[in-house]
Amino acid sequence: MSTNQSIKPITAEEKEHLMIGGCDTVELAKKYGTPLYVIDEATLRGICRDYKEAFKDYKNIKMMYASKALCTSAITRILDEEGFGFDTVSAGEIYTVFKAGVDMANVLFNGNNKSASELELAIDCKVGRFSVDNFYEAELLNRIAEEKGVNVDILLRITPGIECHTHDYIQTGQIDSKFGFDLSQADEIVTLITEKYKNLNLKGLHAHIGSQIFELKSYYDEVDILVKEIARINEKFGLKLNEMNIGGGLGVKYTKDDTPPSVNDLAKAVTDAMHKYAVEIPTIYIEPGRSIVSTAGVTLYTVGSSKQVPEGRKYVAVDGGMADNPRPSMYQAEYTAQVANKINQANEETVTIAGRYCESGDILINEINLPKLEAGDILCVYNTGAYNYSMASNYNRVEKPAMVLVNNSQSDIIVYRETLDNLISHDNIPDRLRKND
Repeated sequence: MSTNQSIKPITAEEKEHLMIGGCDTVELAKKYGTPLYVIDEATLRGICRDYKEAFKDYKNIKMMYASKALCTSAITRILDEEGFGFDTVSAGEIYTVFKAGVDMANVLFNGNNKSASELELAIDCKVGRFSVDNFYEAELLNRIAEEKGVNVDILLRITPGIECHTHDYIQTGQIDSKFGFDLSQADEIVTLITEKYKNLNLKGLHAHIGSQIFELKSYYDEVDILVKEIARINEKFGLKLNEMNIGGGLGVKYTKDDTPPSVNDLAKAVTDAMHKYAVEIPTIYIEPGRSIVSTAGVTLYTVGSSKQVPEGRKYVAVDGGMADNPRPSMYQAEYTAQVANKINQANEETVTIAGRYCESGDILINEINLPKLEAGDILCVYNTGAYNYSMASNYNRVEKPAMVLVNNSQSDIIVYRETLDNLISHDNIPDRLRKND
């Protein structure tokens, strides 16, 4: 079983309390406060090695971590140490990996509406690849590169027309998508690049079909489309494109009913699709994000108030919710949880875990069986490493949680908890509104 097929971090142990990375989660909550994001380093490094082992027989593979899943300086350092490059989608992500000391040749800049300032930063930081998403960006990037007197290497992002059985908001490969060139537009953009945009070096094609994908046939079909399109472009335009970015999107196991394929299964689907063709082996980029970091992360909450609806549900509130994990509200995402300080107690009641925010939709988990909950209990929600911190907000003017890294019974802060002063640090009161001293 590969790491993405586990609900819990690989170091999770049920002793007197729930242990992760050799650390007592109840003690972590006491030391650092809650809500608290916890990342298990062994799990994170384990899945990186799963990927490298699964694809070891494909000689031209480049592993690129999708930074949008979770981008912090410490996480970047770990992924860099494990030999991963980085798929970035903003100036902030580029700057984070740059300041972490990453070889920027192993960084790709992706996104559907990159600003001029972001493109300038990426060029100045010597980002290795740009995934060009649209006609506007191609013209803008070429102009900026020309002004700076440099040539930049690019991939063209295409929409392959593959619809995955996942949430509509996280499908990206279907024809009706905001991302990429339709295949019918390929000749037009390639003509512009070869005849007009002389500062763009076209290296290959890029596609991404979605997120939380369980169907391996989607990847098989994607490779099939990309290989055929690269061959067609090469023949028509006399080019030698030899790079193919298939994106990421492999699913993870949030609940017992989820059945994601293993990383080995993914590797076999991709390589089997490639072996159909008697072509020179292209360089394949793969960009896992969620499946790299999700299982490594948990969130700890402290239980507060509760409410029993007459003839209805029992709500138990925790000190976090939709601001530190918006996925249940946005995607109807489901999670698994345990009570860290009652890990050995039997489940006694079915409750709905509610957040603290002023929205009726702020529900973290609907109807979960747990031991009887009391104020002060520590709830551990599993598989929150991806798209929790990275999508967190200050809704209701609440401070964002801290994040700690655990390994071999040691815990280290990797993101400090926000303070009330942090919240108002960018506020400004115009002179005309200030009270007289």
